[in-house]
Amino acid sequence: MSDGPYYRELPDGTIKQVNPFTGTKVWTVPGRGARPLSKPATQTRELTEHDRQAACAFCPDNLLSTPPEKTRLVKREGGLVRGHDLMRRVPADQLDDTVPEFRRIPNLFEILSWQYWQLNWGMDLPRASRDWQEEYLSNPRGEAHVRSVLNAKFKAVGSDQRGEDLGPKELREASAAFFAGGHDVIVARRHYTDEGTTTADVAGSASLTVDEHRAFMALTVDSMVQLHRHNEHVRYVVAFQNWLKPAGASFDHLHKQLVAIDEVGADNESVLPKAVLDPGIFNRWGPDFAVEHGLVLARNEGAVMTVGFGHRYPSVEVWSTSRADQPWRVDDNGIDAMSDLLHAAHVAVSDDVPANEEWHYRPIGTGVPVPWRIILKLRISTLAGFEGGTKIYVNTISPTTLTAMLLPRLFEARAAGRIASMDLGAECHIEPGVLRAGRID
Repeated sequence: MSDGPYYRELPDGTIKQVNPFTGTKVWTVPGRGARPLSKPATQTRELTEHDRQAACAFCPDNLLSTPPEKTRLVKREGGLVRGHDLMRRVPADQLDDTVPEFRRIPNLFEILSWQYWQLNWGMDLPRASRDWQEEYLSNPRGEAHVRSVLNAKFKAVGSDQRGEDLGPKELREASAAFFAGGHDVIVARRHYTDEGTTTADVAGSASLTVDEHRAFMALTVDSMVQLHRHNEHVRYVVAFQNWLKPAGASFDHLHKQLVAIDEVGADNESVLPKAVLDPGIFNRWGPDFAVEHGLVLARNEGAVMTVGFGHRYPSVEVWSTSRADQPWRVDDNGIDAMSDLLHAAHVAVSDDVPANEEWHYRPIGTGVPVPWRIILKLRISTLAGFEGGTKIYVNTISPTTLTAMLLPRLFEARAAGRIASMDLGAECHIEPGVLRAGRID
Protein backbone atom coordinates (compact mmCIF):
# COMPACT_ATOMS: atom_id res chain seq x y z
CA MET A 1 0.00 0.00 0.00
CA SER A 2 1.42 3.39 -0.98
CA ASP A 3 0.27 6.97 -0.47
CA GLY A 4 2.88 8.85 -2.43
CA PRO A 5 5.97 9.95 -0.56
CA TYR A 6 4.32 10.04 2.86
CA TYR A 7 3.18 6.50 3.69
CA ARG A 8 4.59 3.29 2.18
CA GLU A 9 3.98 -0.24 3.43
CA LEU A 10 6.69 -2.61 2.17
CA PRO A 11 6.25 -6.35 1.43
CA ASP A 12 7.89 -7.37 4.72
CA GLY A 13 5.49 -5.20 6.73
CA THR A 14 7.81 -2.26 7.33
CA ILE A 15 5.94 1.04 7.13
CA LYS A 16 7.98 4.06 6.01
CA GLN A 17 6.33 7.33 6.90
CA VAL A 18 7.07 11.00 6.34
CA ASN A 19 5.03 13.52 8.28
CA PRO A 20 3.42 15.68 5.57
CA PHE A 21 3.43 18.74 7.82
CA THR A 22 6.90 18.61 9.41
CA GLY A 23 8.93 16.26 7.20
CA THR A 24 9.80 13.95 10.12
CA LYS A 25 10.84 10.48 8.85
CA VAL A 26 9.55 7.46 10.74
CA TRP A 27 9.86 3.71 10.23
CA THR A 28 7.65 1.11 11.87
CA VAL A 29 9.53 -2.20 11.72
CA PRO A 30 7.80 -5.57 12.27
CA GLY A 31 8.72 -7.35 15.48
CA ARG A 32 9.73 -4.27 17.45
CA GLY A 33 6.27 -3.37 18.71
CA ALA A 34 5.28 -6.41 20.76
CA ARG A 35 5.11 -4.52 24.02
CA PRO A 36 2.34 -3.11 26.22
CA LEU A 37 1.77 0.64 26.32
CA SER A 38 2.37 0.84 30.08
CA LYS A 39 4.91 -0.65 32.43
CA PRO A 40 4.14 -1.83 35.98
CA ALA A 41 5.06 0.71 38.64
CA THR A 42 8.02 -0.12 40.86
CA GLN A 43 8.99 0.94 44.37
CA THR A 44 5.49 1.91 45.44
CA ARG A 45 4.20 2.29 48.98
CA GLU A 46 0.92 3.01 50.70
CA LEU A 47 -0.37 6.57 50.54
CA THR A 48 -0.49 8.81 53.59
CA GLU A 49 -2.61 11.93 54.04
CA HIS A 50 0.60 13.95 53.74
CA ASP A 51 1.18 12.41 50.31
CA ARG A 52 -2.26 13.52 49.14
CA GLN A 53 -1.82 17.09 50.33
CA ALA A 54 1.91 17.82 50.07
CA ALA A 55 3.70 15.34 47.82
CA CYS A 56 5.20 18.11 45.67
CA ALA A 57 5.30 21.89 45.22
CA PHE A 58 2.05 21.79 43.21
CA CYS A 59 0.01 20.14 45.99
CA PRO A 60 -2.78 21.87 47.99
CA ASP A 61 -0.75 22.34 51.18
CA ASN A 62 2.06 24.06 49.26
CA LEU A 63 0.27 27.02 47.70
CA LEU A 64 2.92 29.37 49.08
CA SER A 65 5.72 27.35 47.48
CA THR A 66 4.80 28.62 44.03
CA PRO A 67 4.73 32.24 42.72
CA PRO A 68 1.65 34.48 43.08
CA GLU A 69 -1.45 32.91 41.61
CA LYS A 70 -2.81 34.48 38.42
CA THR A 71 -6.09 32.58 38.19
CA ARG A 72 -7.97 29.76 39.89
CA LEU A 73 -11.10 27.76 39.17
CA VAL A 74 -13.29 26.89 42.15
CA LYS A 75 -15.96 24.22 41.72
CA ARG A 76 -19.53 25.48 42.23
CA GLU A 77 -22.79 24.22 40.83
CA GLY A 78 -23.89 26.77 38.26
CA GLY A 79 -20.39 28.26 37.94
CA LEU A 80 -19.88 29.98 34.58
CA VAL A 81 -16.73 28.06 33.63
CA ARG A 82 -17.97 24.48 33.21
CA GLY A 83 -19.38 24.44 36.73
CA HIS A 84 -16.55 26.48 38.22
CA ASP A 85 -16.06 30.09 39.28
CA LEU A 86 -13.03 31.89 37.85
CA MET A 87 -11.05 34.05 40.29
CA ARG A 88 -8.13 36.22 39.21
CA ARG A 89 -5.14 37.44 41.23
CA VAL A 90 -5.99 35.86 44.56
CA PRO A 91 -4.19 37.68 47.43
CA ALA A 92 -1.80 35.65 49.57
CA ASP A 93 -3.99 35.95 52.65
CA GLN A 94 -6.99 34.52 50.75
CA LEU A 95 -5.35 31.49 49.15
CA ASP A 96 -6.94 29.11 51.66
CA ASP A 97 -10.41 30.69 51.56
CA THR A 98 -11.46 28.54 48.58
CA VAL A 99 -10.33 25.21 47.14
CA PRO A 100 -8.93 25.58 43.62
CA GLU A 101 -9.53 22.66 41.27
CA PHE A 102 -7.14 24.27 38.79
CA ARG A 103 -4.65 27.10 39.21
CA ARG A 104 -2.68 29.24 36.77
CA ILE A 105 0.69 30.16 38.25
CA PRO A 106 3.98 31.50 36.83
CA ASN A 107 6.68 28.95 36.11
CA LEU A 108 9.51 29.64 38.55
CA PHE A 109 12.08 28.68 35.91
CA GLU A 110 10.94 30.24 32.65
CA ILE A 111 12.08 29.11 29.22
CA LEU A 112 12.08 32.76 28.11
CA SER A 113 12.77 34.94 31.11
CA TRP A 114 11.29 38.36 31.84
CA GLN A 115 14.76 39.76 31.11
CA TYR A 116 14.49 38.28 27.61
CA TRP A 117 11.52 40.52 26.86
CA GLN A 118 13.07 43.49 28.66
CA LEU A 119 16.48 43.43 27.00
CA ASN A 120 15.58 42.16 23.53
CA TRP A 121 12.29 43.98 23.05
CA GLY A 122 12.61 46.96 25.40
CA MET A 123 9.48 45.86 27.22
CA ASP A 124 8.46 47.57 30.45
CA LEU A 125 6.26 46.08 33.12
CA PRO A 126 2.69 46.60 31.82
CA ARG A 127 0.55 48.92 33.92
CA ALA A 128 -1.87 46.17 34.93
CA SER A 129 1.02 43.93 36.01
CA ARG A 130 2.67 46.74 37.97
CA ASP A 131 -0.59 47.54 39.74
CA TRP A 132 -1.00 43.88 40.68
CA GLN A 133 2.59 43.70 41.93
CA GLU A 134 2.10 46.77 44.11
CA GLU A 135 -1.18 45.47 45.47
CA TYR A 136 0.32 42.06 46.24
CA LEU A 137 3.44 43.42 47.92
CA SER A 138 1.46 45.93 49.98
CA ASN A 139 -0.01 42.98 51.87
CA PRO A 140 2.52 41.73 54.49
CA ARG A 141 1.65 38.13 53.72
CA GLY A 142 2.03 38.82 50.02
CA GLU A 143 5.46 40.38 50.49
CA ALA A 144 6.56 37.48 52.69
CA HIS A 145 5.30 35.02 50.08
CA VAL A 146 7.24 36.71 47.26
CA ARG A 147 10.46 36.89 49.30
CA SER A 148 10.12 33.21 50.22
CA VAL A 149 9.65 32.11 46.62
CA LEU A 150 12.59 34.26 45.52
CA ASN A 151 14.70 32.53 48.17
CA ALA A 152 13.83 29.17 46.68
CA LYS A 153 14.72 30.41 43.20
CA PHE A 154 18.03 31.96 44.33
CA LYS A 155 19.00 28.73 46.07
CA ALA A 156 18.10 26.60 43.06
CA VAL A 157 20.33 28.63 40.72
CA GLY A 158 23.22 28.75 43.19
CA SER A 159 22.90 32.46 44.00
CA ASP A 160 23.99 33.91 47.35
CA GLN A 161 21.15 36.44 47.24
CA ARG A 162 18.45 36.27 49.89
CA GLY A 163 14.91 37.51 49.46
CA GLU A 164 14.82 39.12 52.89
CA ASP A 165 17.83 41.30 52.02
CA LEU A 166 16.22 42.93 48.99
CA GLY A 167 15.18 46.56 49.23
CA PRO A 168 11.87 47.78 47.75
CA LYS A 169 13.31 48.48 44.30
CA GLU A 170 15.33 45.25 44.13
CA LEU A 171 12.33 43.26 45.34
CA ARG A 172 10.19 44.63 42.54
CA GLU A 173 12.84 44.00 39.91
CA ALA A 174 13.50 40.46 41.11
CA SER A 175 9.81 39.56 41.27
CA ALA A 176 8.70 41.22 38.01
CA ALA A 177 8.51 37.84 36.24
CA PHE A 178 5.91 36.64 38.75
CA PHE A 179 3.54 39.38 37.64
CA ALA A 180 4.34 39.84 33.94
CA GLY A 181 6.21 36.74 32.80
CA GLY A 182 5.22 34.68 29.78
CA HIS A 183 5.60 31.11 31.04
CA ASP A 184 2.62 29.82 33.01
CA VAL A 185 1.60 26.48 34.49
CA ILE A 186 -2.01 25.25 34.79
CA VAL A 187 -2.03 22.94 37.82
CA ALA A 188 -4.72 20.44 38.80
CA ARG A 189 -5.60 19.95 42.47
CA ARG A 190 -4.95 16.23 42.92
CA HIS A 191 -1.55 14.57 42.97
CA TYR A 192 -3.07 11.14 43.62
CA THR A 193 -6.53 9.85 42.72
CA ASP A 194 -9.23 10.07 45.39
CA GLU A 195 -9.62 6.30 45.43
CA GLY A 196 -5.87 5.60 45.18
CA THR A 197 -4.13 3.53 47.83
CA THR A 198 -0.47 3.56 46.74
CA THR A 199 2.00 6.02 45.25
CA ALA A 200 1.41 4.37 41.87
CA ASP A 201 -2.07 5.92 41.77
CA VAL A 202 -1.13 9.31 40.34
CA ALA A 203 -3.96 11.47 39.03
CA GLY A 204 -3.48 12.28 35.36
CA SER A 205 -5.95 13.54 32.76
CA ALA A 206 -7.68 10.15 32.66
CA SER A 207 -8.64 10.55 36.32
CA LEU A 208 -10.61 13.74 35.65
CA THR A 209 -14.34 13.75 35.04
CA VAL A 210 -15.66 15.05 31.74
CA ASP A 211 -16.62 18.38 33.34
CA GLU A 212 -13.29 18.70 35.16
CA HIS A 213 -11.40 18.15 31.93
CA ARG A 214 -13.56 20.75 30.19
CA ALA A 215 -12.71 23.25 32.93
CA PHE A 216 -9.00 22.36 32.62
CA MET A 217 -9.17 23.06 28.88
CA ALA A 218 -11.19 26.26 29.31
CA LEU A 219 -8.66 27.70 31.76
CA THR A 220 -5.83 26.79 29.39
CA VAL A 221 -7.50 28.62 26.51
CA ASP A 222 -8.26 31.65 28.72
CA SER A 223 -4.61 31.74 29.78
CA MET A 224 -3.46 31.79 26.16
CA VAL A 225 -5.59 34.88 25.63
CA GLN A 226 -4.09 36.58 28.69
CA LEU A 227 -0.51 35.93 27.58
CA HIS A 228 -1.20 37.45 24.16
CA ARG A 229 -3.07 40.39 25.68
CA HIS A 230 -0.28 41.40 28.05
CA ASN A 231 2.61 41.26 25.56
CA GLU A 232 2.27 42.66 22.05
CA HIS A 233 5.52 41.02 20.98
CA VAL A 234 4.20 37.47 21.40
CA ARG A 235 3.82 35.64 18.08
CA TYR A 236 2.79 32.28 19.49
CA VAL A 237 1.85 30.68 22.79
CA VAL A 238 3.18 27.15 22.98
CA ALA A 239 0.73 24.93 24.87
CA PHE A 240 1.76 21.46 26.01
CA GLN A 241 1.44 18.86 28.73
CA ASN A 242 4.23 16.55 29.88
CA TRP A 243 2.82 13.62 31.83
CA LEU A 244 5.22 11.58 33.98
CA LYS A 245 8.97 11.99 34.20
CA PRO A 246 9.85 9.92 31.08
CA ALA A 247 7.86 12.52 29.12
CA GLY A 248 9.77 15.42 30.66
CA ALA A 249 7.59 16.28 33.66
CA SER A 250 9.35 17.81 36.67
CA PHE A 251 6.58 16.48 38.93
CA ASP A 252 4.17 13.58 38.45
CA HIS A 253 1.41 16.10 39.22
CA LEU A 254 -0.97 16.95 36.39
CA HIS A 255 -0.26 20.30 34.77
CA LYS A 256 -0.13 22.01 31.40
CA GLN A 257 2.41 24.64 30.41
CA LEU A 258 2.05 27.78 28.30
CA VAL A 259 5.11 29.56 26.91
CA ALA A 260 4.86 32.86 25.04
CA ILE A 261 7.48 33.16 22.29
CA ASP A 262 8.40 35.77 19.70
CA GLU A 263 8.52 33.32 16.77
CA VAL A 264 5.99 30.92 15.27
CA GLY A 265 8.08 27.80 15.89
CA ALA A 266 9.79 25.35 13.54
CA ASP A 267 6.68 23.23 12.91
CA ASN A 268 4.72 26.26 11.72
CA GLU A 269 7.66 27.45 9.65
CA SER A 270 7.55 24.06 7.92
CA VAL A 271 3.82 23.72 7.39
CA LEU A 272 2.73 27.29 6.58
CA PRO A 273 4.40 27.44 3.11
CA LYS A 274 2.94 24.02 2.31
CA ALA A 275 -0.54 25.17 3.31
CA VAL A 276 -0.21 28.22 1.04
CA LEU A 277 0.51 25.97 -1.95
CA ASP A 278 -1.97 23.27 -0.92
CA PRO A 279 -4.87 24.58 1.21
CA GLY A 280 -6.29 21.05 1.46
CA ILE A 281 -3.18 19.55 3.05
CA PHE A 282 -4.66 19.22 6.54
CA ASN A 283 -7.82 17.48 5.39
CA ARG A 284 -6.01 15.23 2.91
CA TRP A 285 -3.36 13.97 5.35
CA GLY A 286 -5.44 14.28 8.49
CA PRO A 287 -9.05 13.04 8.73
CA ASP A 288 -9.37 12.04 5.05
CA PHE A 289 -6.31 9.80 5.30
CA ALA A 290 -7.57 8.34 8.58
CA VAL A 291 -10.93 7.43 7.01
CA GLU A 292 -9.25 5.72 4.05
CA HIS A 293 -6.91 3.69 6.28
CA GLY A 294 -9.24 2.79 9.13
CA LEU A 295 -7.54 5.06 11.66
CA VAL A 296 -10.62 6.92 12.93
CA LEU A 297 -11.16 6.63 16.67
CA ALA A 298 -14.02 9.01 17.49
CA ARG A 299 -16.22 11.87 16.31
CA ASN A 300 -18.54 14.37 17.98
CA GLU A 301 -20.26 17.56 16.86
CA GLY A 302 -17.12 19.68 16.93
CA ALA A 303 -14.06 17.46 16.59
CA VAL A 304 -12.56 14.30 15.12
CA MET A 305 -10.05 11.94 16.77
CA THR A 306 -7.72 9.79 14.69
CA VAL A 307 -4.46 7.91 14.99
CA GLY A 308 -1.71 9.90 13.32
CA PHE A 309 1.33 8.88 11.30
CA GLY A 310 4.79 10.29 10.77
CA HIS A 311 5.39 11.00 14.45
CA ARG A 312 8.42 9.98 16.50
CA TYR A 313 6.11 8.23 18.95
CA PRO A 314 2.73 6.49 18.57
CA SER A 315 0.27 9.38 18.45
CA VAL A 316 -3.40 10.28 18.64
CA GLU A 317 -4.60 13.44 16.90
CA VAL A 318 -7.68 15.46 17.89
CA TRP A 319 -8.84 17.88 15.19
CA SER A 320 -11.27 20.77 15.65
CA THR A 321 -13.84 21.03 12.87
CA SER A 322 -14.61 24.66 13.75
CA ARG A 323 -14.15 27.41 11.19
CA ALA A 324 -12.07 29.20 13.82
CA ASP A 325 -8.43 28.14 13.80
CA GLN A 326 -7.20 29.59 17.09
CA PRO A 327 -8.39 28.06 20.39
CA TRP A 328 -9.59 31.35 21.88
CA ARG A 329 -11.74 32.04 18.79
CA VAL A 330 -13.50 28.68 19.04
CA ASP A 331 -16.83 28.89 20.91
CA ASP A 332 -17.44 27.07 24.19
CA ASN A 333 -19.16 24.13 22.49
CA GLY A 334 -16.21 23.71 20.15
CA ILE A 335 -13.70 23.83 23.00
CA ASP A 336 -15.75 21.27 24.93
CA ALA A 337 -15.85 19.04 21.85
CA MET A 338 -12.06 19.08 21.67
CA SER A 339 -11.86 18.50 25.41
CA ASP A 340 -14.17 15.49 25.31
CA LEU A 341 -12.21 13.68 22.61
CA LEU A 342 -8.86 14.53 24.17
CA HIS A 343 -10.13 13.32 27.55
CA ALA A 344 -11.30 10.09 25.91
CA ALA A 345 -7.85 9.62 24.39
CA HIS A 346 -6.23 10.00 27.80
CA VAL A 347 -8.70 7.51 29.31
CA ALA A 348 -8.00 4.96 26.56
CA VAL A 349 -4.25 5.36 26.88
CA SER A 350 -4.40 5.44 30.73
CA ASP A 351 -2.46 7.48 33.25
CA ASP A 352 0.20 4.75 33.45
CA VAL A 353 1.66 5.81 30.09
CA PRO A 354 4.09 8.75 29.81
CA ALA A 355 2.75 11.15 27.20
CA ASN A 356 3.22 14.58 25.67
CA GLU A 357 0.24 16.67 24.65
CA GLU A 358 1.00 19.29 21.98
CA TRP A 359 -1.35 22.02 20.74
CA HIS A 360 -1.09 23.35 17.17
CA TYR A 361 -3.02 26.26 15.63
CA ARG A 362 -2.66 29.35 13.42
CA PRO A 363 -0.09 31.82 14.78
CA ILE A 364 -1.01 35.46 15.31
CA GLY A 365 -0.31 37.58 12.25
CA THR A 366 -0.50 34.80 9.64
CA GLY A 367 -3.31 34.51 7.13
CA VAL A 368 -2.95 30.82 6.30
CA PRO A 369 -5.68 28.67 7.88
CA VAL A 370 -4.21 26.07 10.27
CA PRO A 371 -6.83 23.88 11.96
CA TRP A 372 -6.55 23.64 15.74
CA ARG A 373 -5.32 20.17 16.55
CA ILE A 374 -3.92 18.50 19.64
CA ILE A 375 -1.48 15.61 19.35
CA LEU A 376 -1.08 13.10 22.17
CA LYS A 377 2.29 11.37 21.81
CA LEU A 378 2.91 8.19 23.80
CA ARG A 379 6.45 8.16 25.14
CA ILE A 380 6.88 4.39 25.23
CA SER A 381 10.36 4.24 23.68
CA THR A 382 13.68 6.04 24.02
CA LEU A 383 15.44 7.72 21.12
CA ALA A 384 18.95 6.34 20.69
CA GLY A 385 21.98 6.37 18.43
CA PHE A 386 20.18 5.17 15.32
CA GLU A 387 17.77 8.08 15.45
CA GLY A 388 20.53 10.55 16.27
CA GLY A 389 22.70 9.35 13.41
CA THR A 390 20.03 9.11 10.72
CA LYS A 391 17.18 11.38 11.84
CA ILE A 392 14.96 8.41 10.99
CA TYR A 393 12.81 7.58 13.99
CA VAL A 394 11.81 4.00 14.77
CA ASN A 395 8.21 4.06 16.00
CA THR A 396 7.52 0.68 17.55
CA ILE A 397 3.73 0.65 17.09
CA SER A 398 2.12 1.12 13.68
CA PRO A 399 -0.92 3.38 13.23
CA THR A 400 -3.20 0.39 12.55
CA THR A 401 -1.92 -1.45 15.62
CA LEU A 402 -2.48 1.58 17.84
CA THR A 403 -6.01 1.94 16.48
CA ALA A 404 -6.73 -1.70 17.27
CA MET A 405 -5.39 -1.22 20.80
CA LEU A 406 -7.34 1.93 21.63
CA LEU A 407 -10.76 1.35 20.07
CA PRO A 408 -11.83 -1.47 22.45
CA ARG A 409 -10.77 0.68 25.40
CA LEU A 410 -12.85 3.57 24.11
CA PHE A 411 -15.93 1.36 23.80
CA GLU A 412 -15.38 0.08 27.35
CA ALA A 413 -14.93 3.62 28.69
CA ARG A 414 -18.09 4.84 26.96
CA ALA A 415 -20.12 1.91 28.30
CA ALA A 416 -18.84 2.65 31.81
CA GLY A 417 -19.76 6.34 31.55
CA ARG A 418 -16.16 7.47 31.97
CA ILE A 419 -16.15 9.59 28.80
CA ALA A 420 -18.62 11.90 27.09
CA SER A 421 -21.08 10.79 24.44
CA MET A 422 -19.40 10.33 21.05
CA ASP A 423 -19.37 8.09 18.00
CA LEU A 424 -16.57 5.53 17.92
CA GLY A 425 -14.76 3.74 15.10
CA ALA A 426 -17.11 2.51 12.37
CA GLU A 427 -19.98 4.53 13.89
CA CYS A 428 -18.29 7.74 12.72
CA HIS A 429 -19.49 9.40 9.54
CA ILE A 430 -16.76 11.78 8.43
CA GLU A 431 -17.30 13.53 5.14
CA PRO A 432 -14.28 14.50 3.00
CA GLY A 433 -12.95 17.93 3.89
CA VAL A 434 -14.43 17.87 7.39
CA LEU A 435 -11.92 20.46 8.64
CA ARG A 436 -13.43 23.89 7.97
CA ALA A 437 -10.77 26.15 9.39
CA GLY A 438 -10.48 29.54 7.77
CA ARG A 439 -9.25 32.90 8.87
CA ILE A 440 -11.92 34.91 10.70
CA ASP A 441 -9.97 38.02 11.77
